[in-house]
Amino acid sequence: MTLPLIPNTTARRLFLDRHALAEAPVGAAKGAALAGLIDRIGFVQVDSINTVERAHHMILWSRRQSYQPAALKRLVERDRALWEHWTHDASVLPISVYGHWKHRFNRDRQRLVDRWTGWQRDGFHHKFDEVLKRVADGGPVSSGDVGEGEERGKGGWWDWHPSKAALEYLWRVGDLAVCHRDGFKKVYDLTERVIPEAARRADPAPGETLDWACSSALDRLGFATSGELAAYWALVGPDEAKAWTREALARGTVIEAEVEGWTGTRRKVVTRPETLNIVPPAPPTRLRVLSPFDPALRDRKRAEFLFGFFYRIEVFVPEPERQYGYYVFPLLEGDRLVGRLDAKAFRDTATLKVRGFWPEPGVRLGTGRRARLEAELDRLARFAGCDRVEYLPGWERAAA
Repeated sequence: MTLPLIPNTTARRLFLDRHALAEAPVGAAKGAALAGLIDRIGFVQVDSINTVERAHHMILWSRRQSYQPAALKRLVERDRALWEHWTHDASVLPISVYGHWKHRFNRDRQRLVDRWTGWQRDGFHHKFDEVLKRVADGGPVSSGDVGEGEERGKGGWWDWHPSKAALEYLWRVGDLAVCHRDGFKKVYDLTERVIPEAARRADPAPGETLDWACSSALDRLGFATSGELAAYWALVGPDEAKAWTREALARGTVIEAEVEGWTGTRRKVVTRPETLNIVPPAPPTRLRVLSPFDPALRDRKRAEFLFGFFYRIEVFVPEPERQYGYYVFPLLEGDRLVGRLDAKAFRDTATLKVRGFWPEPGVRLGTGRRARLEAELDRLARFAGCDRVEYLPGWERAAA
């Protein structure tokens, strides 16, 4: 049987539309509007690197350029409309999904002890009761407030003292929650003092969570393999997603199709039957700077298949071995990824310095595209608290 085909241009536009990148980045960017945007794209990855602005703020600014970081802080820390936990990495999530994470909390209780023993500082699992009592009696704490007198490791980020490891563990299994951040440092409190009661009361059965995780992932991706469904929230395993896919196909709630990649190759996926009748909008042709951790780029293999865009972050690559730069931003133009940008905000001089722009093969920095790039960099500079853009010598590079 010949499967229906989703052509590459349609696939790219559909995927961008589901990720709120097929419309002009205008409109309200606080309160319910911002919470709705985050629910639409699923989650926002949190990252500490502040080359221009942190990833979670860049992700939201790319979609609503009136966005200001204080709006996210208010939703998380005052309104409790959002909360922070783990998908494939630390992320901000809608509070409505909290109940589904209970299965992850239970799953991770023993798994993290087994995984971290011998990797984290010895004895961290003996600190759980002590750390919980400290928080219960004394209120919110950060990692610097616990573990007095304990040996600090010297092996980097994951070489923690036992109480810090216990604090992180208790957050990962749901006994504690992040109540706010001090700068970028997490501050933890008892879950019942952070997560609203209605969210804590939610107690979906495992089958409900499996159905929700796969269904909601498919709705946000448009089309997917079972592996992509499992990876989206990182909440269910590949075998569970395969079983869900088989059952959904039997029920007729999804159908098989082929999606065309950038090079014309095809991949079998599942999609909603009604998706095949959707004509997704053509995104505006303006250039927009994306975070390396943008949800549309999180799955690097999917981005390469759909857009022909090979991207690997080089933060951990020694400088002499980097092809591009420490923290390089992908550039979206319409429904194409057309280049990458090396830029850094120097707030002491209120200057955004552009060190390099690499166009993708076949992309030329002509008059129109240059004007669009300069306009976007002016907007990015203002967002980063800078009042001018400086183009360093040699910033125009050869095609990637």
